[in-house]
Amino acid sequence: MQAALPNSRRHDIDALRAIAFAALILYHWGMLYVGGEDWGWHLKSSYTTEAIQLPMLAMNRWRMDLIFLISGLSVHFLLRDTRIARFIALRSWRLLLPLVFGMWVVVPIQPYAEGVSNGLVQPGFFAFLVRYYGHTTWPAGAFAGWEHGFTWNHLWYLAYLWTYTCVFALLLPLLKRLPNPLARLRGLHLLVWPAVPLMIATLLLQPHFKDTGDLVHDWYRHAMYFTVFLYGWWLGTLDGVWNELAGLRRRALTGAIALFGFYIACATLLPEPIADAMQSVIWILRNLYVWWMLCAILGYARTYLNRPFRWLPYATEAVYPWYMLHQSLIIAIAFAIVPMHLGPIVEPALVLLGTVAGCALLHAIIRRSNLLRPLFGMKRRQASAASMSFASDSGVSVGA
Repeated sequence: MQAALPNSRRHDIDALRAIAFAALILYHWGMLYVGGEDWGWHLKSSYTTEAIQLPMLAMNRWRMDLIFLISGLSVHFLLRDTRIARFIALRSWRLLLPLVFGMWVVVPIQPYAEGVSNGLVQPGFFAFLVRYYGHTTWPAGAFAGWEHGFTWNHLWYLAYLWTYTCVFALLLPLLKRLPNPLARLRGLHLLVWPAVPLMIATLLLQPHFKDTGDLVHDWYRHAMYFTVFLYGWWLGTLDGVWNELAGLRRRALTGAIALFGFYIACATLLPEPIADAMQSVIWILRNLYVWWMLCAILGYARTYLNRPFRWLPYATEAVYPWYMLHQSLIIAIAFAIVPMHLGPIVEPALVLLGTVAGCALLHAIIRRSNLLRPLFGMKRRQASAASMSFASDSGVSVGA
C-alpha cells in the first residue's frame, strides 16, 4: 500500500471522523432502548431490551477514546499551517461558541423531557425555559445537571476538547523537544506499549473518580481521553506506523474480539464482589481491548477509506451540526411518541428516521446561513463561495 504524501489530504481520517460520529448517533438512539439497571438515560422507552447490551457495551468501551484520538489527529494537521496563538483563538471560537449556544438553545428540550418524565418538572416547555434561564433551583434528580440549574448533556465533549486543546498548547514546546513515543513501535510493541498508560490510569484513578461529567473533578476520564488525544497528535503523518496499523488490523481485531469475550465471561461467571486482584486483571484486559480496537479501526480505515468518496465532503461538513442536534432530536421525538405505545418496531424506527431527517433538514438550513453557521461550529461562507462544492468547508469539523 502506497504511503500518503506529506501534504496530501487524509481522506481516511475525514471518513473515520464522520463514521465515528454516526456511530455516536446510533449509540445514543440505542440508549433509549437498552434495558438493565446500569443503562439509565435521560429518557427510556417502554420497549427496552437487554438483548442489545453486548453490542452497546462493546462500543461503549472505546467510542469516546476513538473520537478524542481523531481530535488529536486533526490538531496535528491543523498545526502544520497555523501558528499556535491563532490555533487557540480559532479553536476557542469553534468550540466555545457552539457550546454556549447549544447549552442555551439546543439542549434545554433534554432536561425538560427528562424532568417531566421523572415527574419532577411540571409540563409546559415555555414555563420550564423561564425557570431554566433564571437559574432556578430544581428538585433533586430532576434531570442530569439539576444541581447546577442547567446542563450541557452530550455537548460535554466540546468543553473537554477545548480544555485539552489549551493544555496541549501549553505543553507543545515540551512535546516538540521530546521523541515521538510511537514512531518506532512495530508489531507486538505497537499493540501493547500504548495500552500501558491507559492501564495505569485505570488502576490508579478509576477507583477514586466516577464518570460524573464534572469537568473539574473528572480526573480518570481526563487521563484516558487526554492520553489518546496525544496519541492522535503523535500519529499524525507517521506513515510507517500507519502502514504497520494496516498490516496489524486483522490480528488487532481478532485479539480485541477474544478479549471482549473473556471480559464478558468474567462479568457473567465471577461471583460478586470480585476480588481486588481479579478486578485489576479485568481492568488491564479491558484497556488492552480498547487499544486493540482502536488499532483495528485505524488500520482498516487506512486500508479502505483513504480515497475521495463522493459522500465525504457532505459528511465532513455535516458532522458538527449533526452532532449538536442529534440527541435533542432523539429525546424530543421519543418524548412525543413513547406515550403512544406504537410497538417495539414502529417506535424505534420512527425515532431513528425522525432524528436523521431532522438533522438533515436543519443542517440544510444552517449551512445556508452565515448567521447560523458559526453557532454550529461551521466556518462562514464567502459570498463568492455560493457555487462551490461542499468540500470548500471540509477542512475542520467537530473532531478538529
